[in-house]
Amino acid sequence: MESYRYRVVVSGRLGTITRRIFEDLSVEYDGKNTGLTGELDQAGLYGVLNRIPAFGLELVALSRLDEEPSRQHLLG
Repeated sequence: MESYRYRVVVSGRLGTITRRIFEDLSVEYDGKNTGLTGELDQAGLYGVLNRIPAFGLELVALSRLDEEPSRQHLLG
């Protein structure tokens, strides 16, 4: 399965426990929102999206940051 770089933005700031739940992603605060960025295949993306409501977070935005599959996946 191909992986791409995604940025998921949720409303609010993540606490210590919630940051651990998304430890597979880079966490960046942007004002009132939190950006979660990482290389994900489709299963990984849906896993992240399922964690958002499971922990009471609100999805604000989802973006694929590149149009080409990850080179790491192509070489692996």
